Parts: sequence; structure tokens; C-alpha cells
Amino acid sequence: MRKTLITAVALGAGLAVVGAPAATAAPRPGTLVAATALDRLDAAGVTAVLADGGADTSQVRTGVRTYRLTYRTVGVQGEPTTATGLVIVPQRHSRVVPTVVHTHGTLARKDYAPSTELDSLAGIASLYYAAAGNFVVAPDYLGLGQGPGTHPYGHLPTEVSASLDMLRAAGEFARDQHLTVDRRVAVTGFSQGGRVAMGLAKQVQAGADRFWRLRGVAPVSGPYDLRGAEIPAAFDGRLDGYSANYYLSYVAIAWNRITPLYATASEVFKAPYDAFVPGLFDGTKDVEDIVPQLPATPEELFTEEWIDRLRHPSGALRGLIDGGDTTCDWHPHVPVLMMAASGDRDVTIANSRHCVNQLRAAGLGVHLTDFGAQVDHFGSAKAALPRTLAWLRTI
Repeated sequence: MRKTLITAVALGAGLAVVGAPAATAAPRPGTLVAATALDRLDAAGVTAVLADGGADTSQVRTGVRTYRLTYRTVGVQGEPTTATGLVIVPQRHSRVVPTVVHTHGTLARKDYAPSTELDSLAGIASLYYAAAGNFVVAPDYLGLGQGPGTHPYGHLPTEVSASLDMLRAAGEFARDQHLTVDRRVAVTGFSQGGRVAMGLAKQVQAGADRFWRLRGVAPVSGPYDLRGAEIPAAFDGRLDGYSANYYLSYVAIAWNRITPLYATASEVFKAPYDAFVPGLFDGTKDVEDIVPQLPATPEELFTEEWIDRLRHPSGALRGLIDGGDTTCDWHPHVPVLMMAASGDRDVTIANSRHCVNQLRAAGLGVHLTDFGAQVDHFGSAKAALPRTLAWLRTI
């Protein structure tokens, strides 16, 4: 379902005004720039979208209104920029509306983000929680949706900062709409978003924002341990070769935009792939466009030198990898629901097992819900929806 533009409302914060005196300071990250009303769906409409996406429809309680927020945030070098994201308001709700953040999985195509494609996997998950009566916040991340530039895929600091700033903007939006939302936020996310959910929850608990407090965190199938789990699995057969090539290509290209890791594509990709694979990740192509152009194994795609660097990273590459492997090194003071599937050949369940071990070492009693060997990566996302919603009602 493509979005239907109803109206665009500029909310003033951070907008230039003709004739106004120059601002003395840049607007703070999280400042809301504009809200654009998108779709209004009744309960039957929500049910139809969820059914088309293969999701459970038994928990639909209300229709929803959806909005795209544009807000201030920071880029990979700390420079001011903007990003977009989706908020969904349930039409029927309690006096104080529970708040849920959903952080999405890997997207290569810019306009397939939550705020620009409601029937995407992330959009369906967000609709699912909102139709049960929650105020849902779904960041697009940097460079996706209608944000400028390219997406710095796998760069945890900005994945988290863009998500935190989206949450701040959503709070401003709620106040402007005279909507009373619960300042205790539950955070969930899938795949890339599973790791982001843990990183965001860690920051919220630490007091990164004065308004929001953490209620719980429920990550699904996240790559929490690139160096110890995901990268080894890409080369030992635990991951599907095409999937491994897709993720590893995306991250190599995105990270080289952040800091120089290689001078030419031929240092990473074997011929003939060095000539065209970087162009596949220009933001206009989806996974279904990219994967058929990749070979079946990482050894066919990547040079021996690059594979060795991934297995034994050093310098800037190690910094980027290790900088993302930090989302489970804390002690949550709230309920935690860890979910994954042993049948996942995109993000090995070893990531979740390593994360659980870290949390237990910090003194947290947490266990891993395994959806089983018959459930694949995207199956785990759908299996997690009713499990997470039931959990949210208990906390």
C-alpha cells in the first residue's frame, strides 16, 4: 500500500522565517521540523494490510493514523542533518497511550523505509503494535526514507542517535497533538533493528533523554556480535551464501564512505563484481534487485585479502566492528525478551546466545526464546509479533 498524502504541517521548530533574526545556536538534535499526515486506516484497513503481509490479525483493536516526522539529528561526523521516521497513533486508546519504538531491519532501497512504505516488513510490525492501542515510533535511520544522503549501514552510533532523536521528535509531536503518551518506552526491533533496539535501550536507561524512561526491551534476531558470531558464520557455512554476500557487501561500501578502508573496489571485490557491486547499493535497489547479481559464496565475491581483514580486523575496520559489538555489555533494570530462530541463515542465532551470555554475566536473569529450526530470519520477525505484544501487556 503506497502512502496517501493528506496534509503536511510544518511545526515551526528549526524552520527559517523570512525577516527573523539569525539564530544564535543550531536547533538541538531531536527538534521536530515537520509532520506530514499520511494514511488514516480503520480497523478493517489495518487488518487487510497485516493479512497481505502474512502477519497475525487477531490482535487488531483499532484503526490508526500515520505520520511522517522530519527532525534534526547528527551525521557520522557529528554534523547537523535531518532524518525522517514514522509515527502511528491509534484511533482508540487509553487515556495515557503506551509508547513502543520499533527499529527496522536492513534496507538497501531508500524509499522502502517505514515512513515511505507502510506495507514493508517494518511498517507491518509498526501497524501491528499500533492497532493494539500503542503509540508507535519507527525511525527510518540516516539516509533512508526522505533523509538526505546515503545510509551509513551498520554504523551503530548514528543508528542509535537517529533513533533517540526520532523518539524526542515523537514526544514533541505528541505534545503538539495534545496526546498523552507514556514516557516509559518499550523498545523492540528486528535484525539490524534488534541491535539498534539494544543500543537505544541502553542509552535511554542511562538517561540520554530527560523525558523518556525505559520500560522494557525486546530485540529479535539481531547481529549483536559481528566479530565473534556473524562474520565467522558467513565463512563457515552457517549463513546462506547469498545473504552473507549481501550484508557484507553493504557494510563494506557503507563503511568506506565513513572512513577510508580501501582505495579501489578491486581491493574488496573480485572481478567482474568490482565493476558493478558498489553501484548496487546506491539507494534505488532493493534486496530482490541486488542478490540475484551476487555469487553463491563469499569466496567467489571477495578477495582473499578482504576476507582475511574481516576475520582478523585491525585499525579503522576493527574500530567499526568492535564499536557495534557493544549493545549487550550492560545491565538492564527492566524486563528483557530475547528472541531468535535456530533456523535463521541470515543472522546466526549465535549472536543472540552471545548477547544472553553477556547479560547473564552482568547479573541479569534472561533467557532466549528460540522459534526453532524450521523458522528462518524473516519468519522470526513475524513469529515475534504476537510474542512481543503479549509480553508488553505483562510489563
